[in-house]
Amino acid sequence: MDTSLRVVLYGVGEMGRIIARVAFERGLNIVGAIDVDPWKCGKKLGELVGLGDDLDVIVSRDAEKTLSECRPDVVLHATTSFLDQVYPQLIKCARVGADVVSTCETLVYPYYRYPELAELLDEYAKNRGVSFLGTGVNPGFLLDVLPAVLTAGMTRVERIKATRIIDASKKRRSFRRKIGLNLSLEEFEREAFRGGVTGHVGYAESVMLLASIMGVDISRVEEFEKPIIAEEDFEFGDFRVGKGRVAGIEGVGRGFIGDGEPFIEVRFVARVGAEEYEEIVVDGVPRVVWRSTGVDGDLATAGIVVNMAMKIVDAPPGLLTMGEMFPSYVSSRHGLKRRMVF
Repeated sequence: MDTSLRVVLYGVGEMGRIIARVAFERGLNIVGAIDVDPWKCGKKLGELVGLGDDLDVIVSRDAEKTLSECRPDVVLHATTSFLDQVYPQLIKCARVGADVVSTCETLVYPYYRYPELAELLDEYAKNRGVSFLGTGVNPGFLLDVLPAVLTAGMTRVERIKATRIIDASKKRRSFRRKIGLNLSLEEFEREAFRGGVTGHVGYAESVMLLASIMGVDISRVEEFEKPIIAEEDFEFGDFRVGKGRVAGIEGVGRGFIGDGEPFIEVRFVARVGAEEYEEIVVDGVPRVVWRSTGVDGDLATAGIVVNMAMKIVDAPPGLLTMGEMFPSYVSSRHGLKRRMVF
């Protein structure tokens, strides 16, 4: 346990509270917490995460004041999915000399969707001597880093297909709202247009992160997502999904090297009542197939964030990806994987 590592929680929503509990259990020194929700501000973080007086840090709305007074080594950041929205928050952290590990999905590989902001962040971080990292379980590990690791023993890679399927009824409320559960198709489309329903964010980021780790140049990326409509009524706890209403989402991201079939395909399904599993198939020599019985995404995300927080303090300054946080045999800087691909 590293009780000397000073951390601030930036975002105390459902995901942020899970991260806070894991960080506390791992012995990190939580010295501050930030959130914009008036109901949370002024309360003890321990009350919000179920730790009582064991964690008596007060949640504050004033990010600049909290960061300036607490002087954290690392900020554990969990607010929203889009880099253009969190960019000012990241800059505030860097100004006080703090590294940042964030669950922002588009920060996992920001060069695809936000190339200009990514360059600005990288330059700012290097000037301040700090590091930024976007990570999580998906994107950030299961459909991108893990497939790259599985290619380590292969002599030739022809195609990668990674799938993750989860039971949406078991997920936190904020996730269920994010994918529009129990909305009519018309309501879903309207909320998607307004930004109230974002679905899963990160198909292209997973494709590009995986390609970057392998040293593969992707010429074209496709991503799409559609709602899944319930064929019957479904109830779980006090929540109900009616027949004909949205029971989940299904999406795909594909990365192409040239014409023809995609070199990388990632697929994500979140549907009520689904059998949970992850499966990675790497065609080539030798062929690799890996399958799990389902990973607890929230707990795994918190674990990754905390684990990377303990590593990022020794990382070089700049905007990093998970490719730089793992051993060199999956790092594109060595150029090993480029020679393996047809």
